[in-house]
Formats: sequence, C-alpha cells, structure tokens
Amino acid sequence: MIVFRDASSIPSDFGESVVAIGKFDGLHAGHRAIVEKLLVDAASRDARTVAVTFDRNPLATIAPERCPEQVVGVEQKIDLLAATGLDAALVLTFDEALASVPAEDFVMRYLVEGLRTQRVLVGEDFRFGAHGAGDVDLLRRMGAEHGFTVEKMRDVASAAAAGADAGRRVSSTWIRELLSEGDVERAAKLLGRSHAVRGEVVHGLQRGRELGFPTANLAPDLAGFVPADGVYAGWLIVRRPEGELGTGSRYPAAISVGTNPTFDDVPQRVVEAHVIDRDDLDLYDRSVDVEFVAWIRGMVAFDGLEPLIAQMRSDVDRARELLR
Repeated sequence: MIVFRDASSIPSDFGESVVAIGKFDGLHAGHRAIVEKLLVDAASRDARTVAVTFDRNPLATIAPERCPEQVVGVEQKIDLLAATGLDAALVLTFDEALASVPAEDFVMRYLVEGLRTQRVLVGEDFRFGAHGAGDVDLLRRMGAEHGFTVEKMRDVASAAAAGADAGRRVSSTWIRELLSEGDVERAAKLLGRSHAVRGEVVHGLQRGRELGFPTANLAPDLAGFVPADGVYAGWLIVRRPEGELGTGSRYPAAISVGTNPTFDDVPQRVVEAHVIDRDDLDLYDRSVDVEFVAWIRGMVAFDGLEPLIAQMRSDVDRARELLR
C-alpha cells in the first residue's frame, strides 16, 4: 500500500480512485465494512482504492480536553489499512492549518484534484471541514458537480438480543470501554483481531529476571490503548526493521500491565511481556507489538517474594494453556 501525506505527494498518473474517508481508529468491524464495500465497488471500475484518514483524532487539535485516547497509533493504523488490500492511504496531518480548511476546499484539494475521485464512502456520523460544516449532503452536491457519487454506510451494530449492549453500534468508544475493563476477548470480537500496543523494548528494573521471569519492558511512549491493570495471555511480535520484508518473530507471552504494587516503586503504568519458555532473546531497542489475547487476573500486592513467584509461575502456566 502506498502512503501519501498530502495531496501534493500524489503523482499525476496515480489514476482515478474510489475513496473511503474516516478516522479509522482501531479499524474495527464498522470500519472494515466500509473498506470491504470500497474494494467491491472498485472491482467493477478501473479505479484505485484509497482510505483518507488522519494522523490523530481531530479533537486532539480542535478540542483536546474532549479527545479520547486512540485505540491504535498512526503507524499501527497504516499497517491495518495495508492488510485490507487497499492501494493507498492518504494520511493527513490534522493540525490547525487543516482544521481551518473550508469543507468545499477540502473536497476540491483532496478528492477532486488530488485523487480524481469517482466514488466516496463515509460513515453515518461523518463531518468534515472547518467547524465541521461539511456533511454528506454537501459531498453529494459537490459530487453531482464534479463527477463522483457518495454513499453513506450504515453503522454495524450488535444483534438486538438480550443484554446491556443489545443493538449497540460498534465504535472505538465501546472498544475503549472494554479494554478499560480488561475484557480483551470481547474487544477482539469487535476489532476482528486481538488488540495490540506497539513500542520499543527498554531497560527496566531487572526485577523479573532476578525472580526467574525476565520481561521485555515497553517504553512509556508506546502506541495503542493500554488495557486495564492485570495479567494477560498474549503474544510478543518482534517487528522487522523498516525496509526488511516479513512479519517478524512471534512468541507466546504472559503480559503484565500496572505499577508493580508488591514493590511500590514503579511511578507509572508499565507494559511488560515475559516470553514463555525462552530466556535467550535480546530484545532491547527492538520495536515490538504486544497482543492481548485473554485476561488472567487483576493486579494485586503480595506479602513477600515467595507468594509472588508462585503466582507468576501459575500465571505463566495459565498463559501457556490459553495460547495452545
């Protein structure tokens, strides 16, 4: 998948396109429905498939006090979009300059002139342009003038059955709620995959190694929504350096999230992963993804090292069993 960062980087011979526009935070089931429809629509046309998205939630610039934490970082989002089979993504920097672009100018600059759009797909709550003045009706009016059609995709919702979330719209908000509760399994159903965070492995206090359970500690500036404090079964994926082909090495792991209450000397939440049955890996300074597959237990303080080590041994055994 080609990644463009502005209309000026789109080559003149790129061709006509079918476009989906959205934040695509997490690329959950609702987003995937739009992308899948985009791919189907493009199959009957001689057109390229493009996602137009942003490097951050627009609220981070417009109203930071109301901006939620992102489900995935921008590079994670690009990787997820690439995996769908799209030809390209236009990832715009949502700064003050972009926030002030009038809706009509946005359409002309990016859709008409930049991508030579034939068709546009958007979600039900789609707004764009300065002060959110642009909507589907404006898109359709401009499409009639400039030769593209517009389809507003209906939301994907859970089945209207019994339960608190019956008929609820699939959204990044719902996914964040589930992750905040440690319910990574239900979140995975909405995402269509296990949730992951991405970061660089850094040196920690070495306490896990001293206790017989060495861990890969992720740097605090990791990307992706960190789920509730606790212990999880999951996977550690070592990412290949940029430019190298392949998906990297994948290892089963017992994952800890929290501040280590037994010792009470970790000032901020840490994500650390113990690779099961391996103690020979040198992961420092490597970029890794940590995938959360299943909740094991909450984070508690232990009265001494012996019960802590016994529990860690039990956690690893449970993680090994869950990942079979």
